[in-house]
Amino acid sequence: MSINAQVSSSVVQAVTDPPVHVVLADDHALLRRGLRRLLAAHSDDIKVVAEAESLASIARDLRGRDAHVLVLDLTIPYGGSIEVITQLRRRTARTQIVVLTTSDDPNFVQGALTAGAMGVVLKQFADRDLAPAIRAAAVNERYVSPLLASRLSGFHRTLPDEPLTPREVEVLRLIALGYTSVEIANTLGLSPRTIESHRARMHRTLALTTRAELVHYALRRGLLSI
Repeated sequence: MSINAQVSSSVVQAVTDPPVHVVLADDHALLRRGLRRLLAAHSDDIKVVAEAESLASIARDLRGRDAHVLVLDLTIPYGGSIEVITQLRRRTARTQIVVLTTSDDPNFVQGALTAGAMGVVLKQFADRDLAPAIRAAAVNERYVSPLLASRLSGFHRTLPDEPLTPREVEVLRLIALGYTSVEIANTLGLSPRTIESHRARMHRTLALTTRAELVHYALRRGLLSI
């Protein structure tokens, strides 16, 4: 799927039957209450089945319920990192994630999508964007608030031609998702030694020295589409 399709800002019309089951994860009870009322007011096709105030309670609620979508604020206690998205996706692969945020930084948006989020919604536009984002996630479609989609698109257009080969981009994508060289080799059907050769060449080509620098480069380039 192309990046344009991933960040489509059009209102998603898909409605599922039975209702989409949603878990709201935010450490502010007042905000959770407001989101619950907001979603209840839209229609009968979205149902909040649980509220979580910490990562521990998210895990508990997702284990005990058939949740289709998790609405996640990364400022939740013991969260605060995009890596939390990857961790949750590995543990609860059937539940899609929509990130609720106040950040309009395209680095953050790309990072959230790369980590496995199916949507990113600005809190100030939750009344307009959250329900469409949930519906989209429930049918495995991405949705990003229009302002964020516009900034992300412009962000990618400012980047020069890609110096890496398609195979190196594939390896870089898996590195950024936290895979080891052995895991990447198994995934791509290559040898660990070949993966290490790709890594070495990427470092030379890009004049970067650490894994963190490689990941930052990949986020900047929008190379980690899922």
